[in-house]
Amino acid sequence: MPPSQSPFQPPHRRPDPARLANAQTWVFDLDNTLYSGAHGLFDQIDHRMCGYLAHFLDIDRAQAHRVQKQYFRQYGTTLRGMMINHDMDPKPYLDHVHDVDLSAIPLDPDLHRALERLAGRKVIFTNADTGHAQRVLDQLGIGDHFDAIFDIIEAEYIPKPEPQIYDTLIQRLRIDPNTAVMVEDIARNLEPAAARGMATVWVRPISDCEVCTQAPGGDYVDFETDNLVTWLQAL
Repeated sequence: MPPSQSPFQPPHRRPDPARLANAQTWVFDLDNTLYSGAHGLFDQIDHRMCGYLAHFLDIDRAQAHRVQKQYFRQYGTTLRGMMINHDMDPKPYLDHVHDVDLSAIPLDPDLHRALERLAGRKVIFTNADTGHAQRVLDQLGIGDHFDAIFDIIEAEYIPKPEPQIYDTLIQRLRIDPNTAVMVEDIARNLEPAAARGMATVWVRPISDCEVCTQAPGGDYVDFETDNLVTWLQAL
């Protein structure tokens, strides 16, 4: 089934800078959020996803690409669609698609300093797995800033933007949504966060992915930026 719609209907939102100044928890997405899509790391992941599907389904890459994108649009992740429709074991898939050259993304001392200045607890909320997340954070030089990684395995392979997994995140990490900020490159993934009371920041992505670059379809984004580091530095 497609990602379910949030039962909540948040009121009209007006960006309130005080929400940022008083935030107790910052919830960051990982890929294409903490580093720029211009570095092409996710292009490597995307390519490996397509190859894995082609082999698993015994189809050519063009067909695999269509399946990959269809499942991403419909289920939130390609993995979820493959598990539901083809009973695929997630672990070999995750190991394969995350076996990428991380040298594509550079050490980011400016992001390190911006996070160092940012008050409040910082956590990662990702549709990837913890191993990939930790390697990316270490490559960027910012791993020490994060207290927790809530990954796709802990989510029992239920991805953003399924609303139920935001409730699980909030409960397990003891987050007060009214004092939390979520930062994410895919706008649709911010809607359930906003519905639960979080302030939201959309890092407009550099991508040719239609879903990824789609503008918010409702009034659930409080802040937007093309450059996360510059935006954090300005707080």
